[in-house]
Amino acid sequence: MKALSGKPKKCKQCGESFIPARTMQKVCGIPCSLAYAKTAGEASRKRAENKAHREAKEKVKTRAEYMREAQTVFNQYIRARDADQPCISCGTTADVQYAAGHYRTTAACPELRFHPLNVHKQCNRNCNMAKSGALLDYRIGLIRRIGLEAVEWLEGKHEPKRYTIDDLKAIKAEYRQKLRELDRERQL
Repeated sequence: MKALSGKPKKCKQCGESFIPARTMQKVCGIPCSLAYAKTAGEASRKRAENKAHREAKEKVKTRAEYMREAQTVFNQYIRARDADQPCISCGTTADVQYAAGHYRTTAACPELRFHPLNVHKQCNRNCNMAKSGALLDYRIGLIRRIGLEAVEWLEGKHEPKRYTIDDLKAIKAEYRQKLRELDRERQL
């Protein structure tokens, strides 16, 4: 077999330098080729096992776990959406940890848990945790940001909602897509 003229490659199996006979050649010779094929087969078997394990984990996942995942992605979206905004309650722009603070809490109004008008960036330690959401200041900031009519709608009565696993999967996918779009827009 005639060797290609070109620069030497490093063998993927033994690490020795060699001049490849074919453009896609990864190993230096037959012994290394056999050993490399064996390790490549093990890698594909490992990938198949990992896929089966992920699928099995998905089957036994509870509704609460789906809720937690959807909430995490939704909160990431809110923080990204409001990245240029100050804290809704106190107006700080300090370099602190921010949370996705709910105006109507998820316990009081679970049907608004994933409504983007109900959730805004809020400094985590001060307003969200220490002041239990700083609701009076939150309301003032909310009126400035979305208007009195929308705030009154949030404060009104809403149809009860119990999210199914399919709903939660859809919410997670929707806000993951919106998060990607926001990231793409910011990179331009």
